[in-house]
Amino acid sequence: MNLHGARVGAEAAEKSQEGEAWSCDVYDEVMSGSLQVSGAHGSQVAEGDERLDVAAGILALLADRTRLALLQRLSEGEADVTTLTEAAGAARPSVSQHLGKLRLAGLVSTRKDGRRVVYALRHGHLRRLVQEALSVADHQISGLPPHD
Repeated sequence: MNLHGARVGAEAAEKSQEGEAWSCDVYDEVMSGSLQVSGAHGSQVAEGDERLDVAAGILALLADRTRLALLQRLSEGEADVTTLTEAAGAARPSVSQHLGKLRLAGLVSTRKDGRRVVYALRHGHLRRLVQEALSVADHQISGLPPHD
């Protein structure tokens, strides 16, 4: 597992969504889930260009309204697909596809609860990132001045 997975996952998801072919073994790794985001502390901190590439990949995954709505709901706590479908206001198959992309990129985790699959955010960093993005949106919509 490494941080590179988020960037690759985002690129593969976008290529797949656009109907473009992904012409390398990386697509297979993303689709199999072998590339995921891991913790970014200690010896795993990425440097320079790689760090920026991975961050851009994560932000690209967040740049979709449905995925952002899913992550906003998951920032409140675990949820199953039915709950997430209601929160996102999208069709269940669409929600399932978006959750799959987030899971393959390592941004959400799953666990079984009987017959239900329950999703959760994997990182507190991601919860804070989603909250900050929504706060910036609130400021832009309401015309409030920026602050720290």
